[in-house]
Amino acid sequence: MAKDNPRARRLGAEIQRELVGLLRREVKDERIGNVTITGVDVTGDLRTARVHYLVFGKQGSDPQVQRGLESAAGFLRNALSKALMIRYTPTLSFALDTSIEHGVRLTQLIDSVAKPETPDQA
Repeated sequence: MAKDNPRARRLGAEIQRELVGLLRREVKDERIGNVTITGVDVTGDLRTARVHYLVFGKQGSDPQVQRGLESAAGFLRNALSKALMIRYTPTLSFALDTSIEHGVRLTQLIDSVAKPETPDQA
């Protein structure tokens, strides 16, 4: 995402808000059951949006959910174009959000290094 592009950030936030509602109300695919949209990164030219998601109750990726989201991408893009009323609706791609797993791993590494050593009492 273009971090210096405020329009891309605003569009990403709007897309995320709309996608949450669309996935909850409109999408009937059973493969997309417990999906949470954690963020949307829009490129600087506003042509492509990468949607980050998590699946509740699953560790790691679930190929069924990924295929379900990819098959619903056209429907979601069409619904976004109607809801957002922008000239060009970004192409949607979906990626599993691994930031939480990465954060847990970093916390474990920091804790293992920062453990205070207990002095031997003789």
